[in-house]
This record gives sequence, structure tokens and C-alpha cells, in this order.
Amino acid sequence: MKQLHLIVLYGLVGILLAWAIWKELKGNPEANQEEILIQTAEGESLRFTMPEPKARIFEIPATLTFAGEEVPMKLPDVRERFERELYVNVYWQSNMILLMKRSGKYLPTIEKILAEQGIPDDFKYLAMAESGLMNVVSPADARGFWQILKGTAKDYGLEVSDEVDERYHLEKSTKAACQYLKSAYAKFGNWTSVAASYNAGIAGIRKRKEEQHKNNYFDLHLVEETSRYLFRILAFKEIFENPEKYGFELGEKDFYHMPVFRELAVDQDIPDLAAWAIRHGSNYKELKMYNPWLRDRKLPVRRGRRYLIKLPVEN
Repeated sequence: MKQLHLIVLYGLVGILLAWAIWKELKGNPEANQEEILIQTAEGESLRFTMPEPKARIFEIPATLTFAGEEVPMKLPDVRERFERELYVNVYWQSNMILLMKRSGKYLPTIEKILAEQGIPDDFKYLAMAESGLMNVVSPADARGFWQILKGTAKDYGLEVSDEVDERYHLEKSTKAACQYLKSAYAKFGNWTSVAASYNAGIAGIRKRKEEQHKNNYFDLHLVEETSRYLFRILAFKEIFENPEKYGFELGEKDFYHMPVFRELAVDQDIPDLAAWAIRHGSNYKELKMYNPWLRDRKLPVRRGRRYLIKLPVEN
């Protein structure tokens, strides 16, 4: 009998939900945030608050900065380009929620290295725009959080081989990205152009400036990807710095976190990484999860080379 009551209850809830949505579609404002009270056969009171189904229009900030440099929000096209990226990301809620949760694992490391390297903290949002804080591979074969190409990786001292690809090493790839950002700043003298050059290349941004006789990113006519690039970064910054304004209310418990690690120094070949991980109180899954730069089932170590492998501290 209780199962029958539950079936009836769920049926009523479904009908009420459909009715509330229908009212909203008919333009009835009373459908917004409506509270519904249902009495079960057992005498329990169940309250349901209907979510507001309408998309909201947000008040766009009058002033924005990137790395301490002012964004000219009074320019109509600048405001429109920013709004485009803001709404795209605010209303792709599943992606933004997961990005926020994921940031708890990786931002502390990125923020620390940026500070140590003298790079403005806002560049952590560039990593989000590049990869969503995931070890993705682009159509051009750029890899890792910072989307570094193979040739660029070697230019900045990252090892790339069949067994080891340090573009997937969070700390080392972040330091390599910082080297690039500092070299770009030495050429441009402003961080906005540096960020744009991460997408279009130093030579690409310099050429557009020379062709158009303008030095400011916001005054340049660029291909769509580069035109949108900085605004995507700014949208991430705005949402992360004002999450409640845009409907994202995550508590500390909602964020993902890294475990406490122990580091094992390796200066000899490991012919079987799975067996090696088990000998050290872990397993192959954890080894690969926390050391994605290990790209094979074995690790050859050249003379004079030394690697640090992270494994979670044993409970």
C-alpha cells in the first residue's frame, strides 16, 4: 500500500511540475518561485519550491580589469563581446559547476607558481580558457592545462617523449607557461597583449598592431578566436570572483581537493610501472591519475636524469 501511495505522490508531483511550467510558458509571473505543499497518506508534509525557469539578465559591471589593466567597458563592442562570453558560460551551468569544483584541486598550485614567477594572478583564468583545467589535446596537438605545442615545450625545457610528456606535468608546464608570458611581456609591455599573444602568437599580435597602426588589443580587428579570447578569460574572472551573483553557490565541501602526497625520487629504469606502484603501497590508477606526464607503462631513465613521482600518503 505504501508503494502505491508513493506512486500516486510522484504522479502528483509530476503533474504539478508540468502545470507550473505551463503557467510560465503562458507568461504568468506567479509561477516563479512558487512553493507547493503536499500531504502524503502517512501524514507527512512535503514542500517543493519551484525553480525560476526564466533566464536572468545580469547587470554588467561598469569597470573591469585584467592584470591591473583597465578594460574599456564604455566601448559598445567591448561590452557586447564581454556579455557574449559571460552569458555563454553562466548558462552552461554544468560546465561551470564542474570547472569550479575542479579548481579546488589545481588553482592552489597554479596561483603559487604564478606568484613565485611574478606573473599576475589573473593568468590562472587563461589556463581555464585554454583547457578547462583538464589535460586535453587540441586539434593542433597542443596538450595539457596550458595547451603547449611540442616545439614550444622543448624551447622551454619540457621533456616530450613516448614515455614522458611534461606538458602534462602541472608544476613544470605552469613554469614553462610563465617563461613564455614573461618573454611576451618584455616585447609588448602590457599584460593584455601578452594574454592575446598566448592565443595568436607573439608574431601574430605584433603583425596586427603594425598593420592597423594600433597598440591596444581592444582597438584591433582580429580573427574571431583571438577576438573572443581575452573576453572568455574576463568572463571566467567575473564569474569566479562573484559566483553568487551568477547563481553559483558552492561551499568548501563542494570543491574537489588533492590528497596529501609523498614524493618518490626515481633515477633508475622502471620496467613495469604497475608493479612498481603496488610495491610502494599504491596502484597503477593512482600513479597515472596523479602523474599524467607518465605516458607509458614503463619509465626509462637516462643517465643523470631524476624524476619525482607523486603517490597519495598511505592511510
